[in-house]
Amino acid sequence: MRLDGKTIIVTGGASGMGRATALMAAAAGARVVIGDVNEEGGRKVVEEGKAAEASIDFVKLDLVDSASVDAFADAVHSRAGGAVGALVNAAGWDRIQNFVDNDPSVWDRVIAINLMGGIRLTQKVVARMVENRSGKIVNVASDAGRVGSSGEAVYAAAKGGMIAFTKSLARELARYRINVNVVCPGPTDTPLFHQQPDEKRKDALVRAIPFRRLGKPEEMADAIMFFLSHHSDYITGQTLSVSGGLTMSG
Repeated sequence: MRLDGKTIIVTGGASGMGRATALMAAAAGARVVIGDVNEEGGRKVVEEGKAAEASIDFVKLDLVDSASVDAFADAVHSRAGGAVGALVNAAGWDRIQNFVDNDPSVWDRVIAINLMGGIRLTQKVVARMVENRSGKIVNVASDAGRVGSSGEAVYAAAKGGMIAFTKSLARELARYRINVNVVCPGPTDTPLFHQQPDEKRKDALVRAIPFRRLGKPEEMADAIMFFLSHHSDYITGQTLSVSGGLTMSG
């Protein structure tokens, strides 16, 4: 599965599944630009790429700040000569807590990072894809957005919005030969998962998974890579759950 010559943006690329995707795509020949608010983590991934003789750049990106999103897109287009082949909106953030206990400031941050930041960046990037009549967009949502998740009401709402955004955008962009798909991870062994304070809730999630384990970031990246590759050229508007069977349905 090669991505030679493509410039690919990966948000949330400093850790977790974003990092795994960036390293895989770079190993497949892509020039990867990761965007993340975590500058230290971003620089470490760049060094990992260098050690593997792969092309990874880092540009700071704060999805909560619209000016940062605009500046990031401009910087990437400048480096890529205007030709971005693919965008992976992998950045995400959550705080697991019962809805009645939520502070509204948490809602604002959850929606900004998981929905509106990705929407804003997509609009900045997709205009060039339309000009080139080519491109792939892979949004990373969550199975919480498909089936709901206790303690993640607003997060699920944001991720559900990303799923609906993906399907609608896929319809609009098909005429330009731009594929838009969404990967929905289940519970995954990422720093974000381990930052959540409720150990009993986390243990219950793992027990509910038929495979009885968390997903690995690399397993999520494998699904993203499929949508980035030529193997998915005739697939658009689709939602792929990667959850170890947690949310299987008929």
